[in-house]
Amino acid sequence: MKDLFERPSGGEAAILVSVDFGDNDYEESLNELRQLSTSAGLSIRGTVEGKRSTPDAKLFIGSGKADELMQMMQASEANIAVFNHDLSPSQQRNLERLLQARVVDRTGLILDIFSQRAQSFEGKLQVELAQLEHLSTRLVRGWTHLERQKGGIGVRGGPGETQLELDRRMLRVRVKQLREKLLKLKAQRGMQRRARKRSNVMTVSLVGYTNAGKSTLFNRLTKADIYVADQLFATLDTTTHKIFIENCGSVVLSDTVGFIKHLPHALVEAFGATLEEAVQADLLLHIVDTASSNRDEQIAQVNKVLHEIGAANVPQILVHNQIDRVALVPAVSRDEYGRITTIHVSAKTGDGLDLLRLAMAEHNRYLQKLSTEESAYA
Repeated sequence: MKDLFERPSGGEAAILVSVDFGDNDYEESLNELRQLSTSAGLSIRGTVEGKRSTPDAKLFIGSGKADELMQMMQASEANIAVFNHDLSPSQQRNLERLLQARVVDRTGLILDIFSQRAQSFEGKLQVELAQLEHLSTRLVRGWTHLERQKGGIGVRGGPGETQLELDRRMLRVRVKQLREKLLKLKAQRGMQRRARKRSNVMTVSLVGYTNAGKSTLFNRLTKADIYVADQLFATLDTTTHKIFIENCGSVVLSDTVGFIKHLPHALVEAFGATLEEAVQADLLLHIVDTASSNRDEQIAQVNKVLHEIGAANVPQILVHNQIDRVALVPAVSRDEYGRITTIHVSAKTGDGLDLLRLAMAEHNRYLQKLSTEESAYA
């Protein structure tokens, strides 16, 4: 699937645009935009900021800020304007006409990163579906060639069908094909999960905010070698490995895609088959970046997405990772029933992972106890 925005051959210089509408998380959101832009391979040449009560209907940022943006782009020879917001098709089109440059909103930027990172067949299908869903909203008389009529024998489209209508119809056909393929893959995953359930193997999913260290922890626990980098959305595809834990037995561990604030709904929907690993898991290890000043907000955002996908009721243990960065020692917290609810570890150094294995073993014994009690009542 082609990227939603084409990278100019002369470089990838970008100007970031962010408007403060009075949100409490403005600075955090802008910092995430910088990380996203860097992750996408863009070179940030400057930032245009402003304050508004509501977006401008035509240019989102208003004519004054739009002129400022144009001047900054010309002075820095930037060729992409990246907005920290979702733009309407008409706003994006109006800005591109004014700036004579490519304009990308937050959703488009995240989609581009996803298109770069998806490796598996399923991941690529999911990204393409999300891209097409996003692109379909942009087919609103955007280009003059879409207004030309086509018809007659031997030409694409029916008599009198516009190019715009043809493009929309082709999109609908492709979206339908992708959904059908993903449904088949979802069914296959369901069969694999049922087989694991029959073998009484506990399933554990790693979830958390992007760049919290999930993949590093996964590699440390499984001795795998999945890609790890200090960037947002370094890995997208769910990876599953079976590990053996003392006093527990075999455990199936899955590393899922990281979450982020304002994660596009199209991506949550498209990655439903992958995220279902979290929904169907016996236990969630919610990985938290202990060194982050916004960890509480990140925890809340992850729990929000878990609620959206139907995984809010899956048992969860908070795993505060990266204690090596804040000089903490490995530790656990328990609830009133004696169950481990919070663990402090370092995936980088391995400190505290014995406590994490202990927590999984304890939870497995709890599941076995429940299963025995259910069998007795049956």
